[in-house]
Amino acid sequence: MKLFEQINVWHRLDDSESVCYRCFRLLPDGGYCVQSADFFRLNERKMKNFDQQQTELFLEQSPDERSGLWPTLDEAIKNFQEEFES
Repeated sequence: MKLFEQINVWHRLDDSESVCYRCFRLLPDGGYCVQSADFFRLNERKMKNFDQQQTELFLEQSPDERSGLWPTLDEAIKNFQEEFES
């Protein structure tokens, strides 16, 4: 059985904007993957939509299939950034 532990990793970009990397750890084998990155500004209504989108992405495709599996959380985030910046 494949189980996922959700881990949200936040990065403050400045005093009014941040990014949240929606990460998962594969259980019980280990390894990390990033499903998506959500950019936030101070807008509560928009923030609720991100939670719905994360659930939809999770149901559409397994997170480790979407972005690959990495030995550390740091490597998973770096790979995600490289993939989506190109």
